Amino acid sequence: MKLLVFGKTGQVATELQRQADVTAVGRDQADLTDPEACAAVIAASDADAVINAAAYTAVDKAETDEETAALVNGAAPTAMAQAAAAKGIPFVHISTDYVFDGSGDAPWTVDAATGPLGVYGQTKLDGEDGVRAAGGQFAILRTSWVFSAHGNNFVKTMLRLGAERDRLTIVADQIGGPTSAADIAGACLTMARMLAKGQGTPGTYHFSGGPDVSWADFAREIFAQATLTPEVIDIPSSEFPTPAQRPGNSRMDCSALDTAFGIPRPDWRDSLKSVLSDLFSKDHSGQN
Repeated sequence: MKLLVFGKTGQVATELQRQADVTAVGRDQADLTDPEACAAVIAASDADAVINAAAYTAVDKAETDEETAALVNGAAPTAMAQAAAAKGIPFVHISTDYVFDGSGDAPWTVDAATGPLGVYGQTKLDGEDGVRAAGGQFAILRTSWVFSAHGNNFVKTMLRLGAERDRLTIVADQIGGPTSAADIAGACLTMARMLAKGQGTPGTYHFSGGPDVSWADFAREIFAQATLTPEVIDIPSSEFPTPAQRPGNSRMDCSALDTAFGIPRPDWRDSLKSVLSDLFSKDHSGQN
């Protein structure tokens, strides 16, 4: 089965290339700020399915760069989905917990009312709406708190700071499911392959690691597994202001994905072990 992937160097795109023989399209082949160029790549492809692992993920920068975020997160996936629908092939698209307003403490179901708090979440929601409206065979996978051995993410930041400092203050009133890029890639591959075979059910799904945890407790587990010993001090979000507001509740109900595709919710603590092993092996081999 031939799979076309948008994204080449991001966390999930990197894992997709590690896990399967895919054709990964980078910025040099498809500028995500040019939706028509993205659609043209699909039109010229002989792929059996398309996975969009590319996005504008600079949450804070998006607040002052709305035009670019809207093109990359909204218009580009819409054009991709339309091109995939025209060819009659499945389109798998990665979205985010930021489409919700983060209120309450119950896990968000796939049909819960959306309410983005900022530009990033709104542009991702616009992309979702465009994918659904394209009329093709699609799967939208909302995920959260992505980490891996690649790129910039919370795990790598904590490892660096944990080795430098004796005490760290970390937000404890945002709760969600850390999710490894490897697990997300695996889920996307399963969904794309099943849809291409006429299996599974098109629609919108949630996928995040369990159990749900605060950023502070996520950090504690990172330090425990990495045998680092800084003291972690819980703080409220109000003591760590950012240009874009973060959702307080990012818990997601992932049961629909298991029912439709047989993909269970992964334990992020096991995935973290794999990521740390990957990082430490890179360190020992002299890689960055």
